Amino acid sequence: MVKLVAMFKRPADTASFDEHYEAVHIPLVRKMPGMKRIEISRVTGAPMSAPQYYRMTEMYFDNQDALNKAIMSPEGTAAAKDLMGFAREVVQMFYAEVSE
Repeated sequence: MVKLVAMFKRPADTASFDEHYEAVHIPLVRKMPGMKRIEISRVTGAPMSAPQYYRMTEMYFDNQDALNKAIMSPEGTAAAKDLMGFAREVVQMFYAEVSE
């Protein structure tokens, strides 16, 4: 299993960010084909320091091929376009293999 992880730094306007993230972006992400599950987190703290991130989204797929197909699908393209429209300055994304 692999996952696509989106880490979001604290935006200048958290209320506006949260409204768009929850009402527009996440519904687009949920439409990506082949996604097995999604975990959405709000960062609440960090050991011995202020947290570097504000939100985290983890999207799980059976394998890298399924993830690649989801990203290239019309639904994945729509989610990516939306992401760049509202979070370009605060988002970092990466792939990870899941060990079970």
